[in-house]
Amino acid sequence: MRFIAALALACVGTFAAAASPATAQTFPTRPLTLVIPFAAGGSTDLVGRLVAQRMSEELGQQVVVDNRGGAGGNLGSAAVAKSAADGYTILMGTVATHALNPLIYTKIPYDPVKDFAPVSLLATVPNVLAVHPSVPANNVAELVALAKKDPGKFSYASSGNGTPLHLSGELFKTLAGVDIVHVPYKGSGPALIDVLAGQVPIIFDNLPSSTEHIKTGRLKGLGVTTTGRAPVFPDMPAIGETLKGYETYTWNALFAPAGTPPEVIARLNEAANKAVSDEKTKAKLAEFSATVVASTPDELAKHVQSEIAKWTPIVKQSGARID
Repeated sequence: MRFIAALALACVGTFAAAASPATAQTFPTRPLTLVIPFAAGGSTDLVGRLVAQRMSEELGQQVVVDNRGGAGGNLGSAAVAKSAADGYTILMGTVATHALNPLIYTKIPYDPVKDFAPVSLLATVPNVLAVHPSVPANNVAELVALAKKDPGKFSYASSGNGTPLHLSGELFKTLAGVDIVHVPYKGSGPALIDVLAGQVPIIFDNLPSSTEHIKTGRLKGLGVTTTGRAPVFPDMPAIGETLKGYETYTWNALFAPAGTPPEVIARLNEAANKAVSDEKTKAKLAEFSATVVASTPDELAKHVQSEIAKWTPIVKQSGARID
């Protein structure tokens, strides 16, 4: 009897070991949830919904979008971090959730490195430095000269304290050696209203939000924040062409909970990269100046580490803290 029981246990162990890779190979067998940690309508939501639609086709299972906004992306990110590590709940992360929030919030319910398994850096979206037409500057160098001539006279608007746009402005101040005053708003919409009205002369904004205003001349676009120029404005220089080393942008990346099996991560990576590399998806993303990356998990892990390292001194100098 003891021999039979031992044999039975050994068989169970053998079958369990054999079943594990089979489960990974057949993943997924039911719908997935893609948590977008922001409200519907923003650039992250747009990217997420495009990716979810194509991933559904690639995986043969529906990828359901779940918008869980709140606390600058912390609530939705924490929910995914605490989910089962089986690949069925994944996160559309950003520079805010995985680089800035851990540096700015005094209390954060997750660790951006330890609590997540990187899947893929999907796309990047440039920000833009723009001014009201009344500002007598037509390029970055002229704006820097104006600001240096009258320290503290000029101010810039952003979508809020501690946001990527606020810190884009702080990096500009540091590299240009200028004193311009930050005016935070509750979102890009209210910030744009005041800049368009001439109440605030300068704005750092997501390029998609300001594109039409720049095209119609209601704003002057002085420079994009990426190292290269944006295809939608090929004649607009990158800020880095004047200020060496300047680079900021919004990025979207896919993460799973830490401990998700490597085989499942590989399947998600394959589906996500095929989704953003699809010609129709790329064309849609290009409409709001997003550039497809489609990285490996290891490349995304290194990207997160480099972003945290880049933003740490900038956040410290800005004094941005949120309780």
